[in-house]
Amino acid sequence: MTQQATLKTIYRLWWPLALTWLMMAVEGPFLAAIIARMGESATNLAAYGIAYAFGLITEAPVIMLLSASTRLARNRCDYLRLRSFSVALCGLVTLLLLLLLVPAVFNPLMTTLLGLSSALSIHVNQALWLLLPWPAAIGMRRFYQGVLIAHHQPGRVAFGTLVRLVTMSSAAFSLWSFSTLPGASLGAFSLSAGVVAEALATRWLARRAIATSIAENGDETVMTSYLDLSRFYLPLAMTPLIGLSVHPMVTFFLGHSARALESLAIMPVLYALTFLFRAIGLSFPEVAIATLRDGQQNRTVVKRFALYLALALGGGLSLIAFTPLNLIWFATLSGLSSELVRLAIPPLQIMAFFPALTVAIGYQRALLIDAGVTLPVTLATAIEALGIFSILTGLVLYSALPGITSAALAYLFGRMLALVYLWWPCSALSSQPS
Repeated sequence: MTQQATLKTIYRLWWPLALTWLMMAVEGPFLAAIIARMGESATNLAAYGIAYAFGLITEAPVIMLLSASTRLARNRCDYLRLRSFSVALCGLVTLLLLLLLVPAVFNPLMTTLLGLSSALSIHVNQALWLLLPWPAAIGMRRFYQGVLIAHHQPGRVAFGTLVRLVTMSSAAFSLWSFSTLPGASLGAFSLSAGVVAEALATRWLARRAIATSIAENGDETVMTSYLDLSRFYLPLAMTPLIGLSVHPMVTFFLGHSARALESLAIMPVLYALTFLFRAIGLSFPEVAIATLRDGQQNRTVVKRFALYLALALGGGLSLIAFTPLNLIWFATLSGLSSELVRLAIPPLQIMAFFPALTVAIGYQRALLIDAGVTLPVTLATAIEALGIFSILTGLVLYSALPGITSAALAYLFGRMLALVYLWWPCSALSSQPS
């Protein structure tokens, strides 16, 4: 059944999801602040960061279950098939993390490849054991979040994330006050507790939407077999795997660039600011997918909403980047020295419209996922990553620019390359009748 969307109805679907992303954005800094106030803070912060990085890599294959569920969870056959697929995929990623913890794999990886000390490796090992429930819980809560979004219940998604934050913060404060658990283990346990609580809460909150999905038989089944579903989802699974490789590689390049130490010091501050704006844009693709599934006549209003959102986010970050507000962020709030502030402002100005590009590429991906054309989404991410690495290599080797400025330019032009590439498949879809 088609449903005509308006800017108002899209906004009502979008803002709870934007709030969800903003709530998740505070999770990492909150736990890092607690760990920094515990014993052996440097060692535990490092161990927590390493364990978290491996957790992100392990969860990468399940991240796009949110988009897949938003696209497919509207009738009995597709819902049940995707649910079974999701359970199997979550079991697989848990086994992969368990394999990593086998001593014959873990010890050479940490000591030989990464060059970690034995003490640091022990903390990482303990943290990873506590993160074992993390990837499966992430996968299933994203699956059920997609069900909620598909049935236009985004407020329940936000409530589930609130449960996650309350559980995570309560666990962290309790362990900090009443246990002797090391900081890295405290952070890992708190993360796992929060996301498991969110997964359970989201499953409960989705019970009515699930009943609706199962009750709807119809003749609109999209995936006729598990093979079709695998062909649809595999490119989506590869997308975050490729994307997650970018930031560690950029960090490597910064370490070999001009003004390396200063660039490495500025990067987390710059990343945190830009992510606050990008996070709001990252909430848009599933909104677009859900609205497009209500009827292809909604393409125009979805595109218009994307344009307004892009202008708002790009304009908001530009307001900070090109006015004295940049001094307030870098000097007053972040505590950077005057020299670091001077180096940080040009890359911030370069990245000012990056949140707008995040919305634009999210719109393109939504069009393609709605049409069941997922390979270009992965290829665009690969092109973006290759562009970033190529541009950054050239600038680091053959220019005197500070590394952080080179990184900002590489991020910007890499994203633009991906947008240009996706223009062709999206144009082909747009030329089809609405």
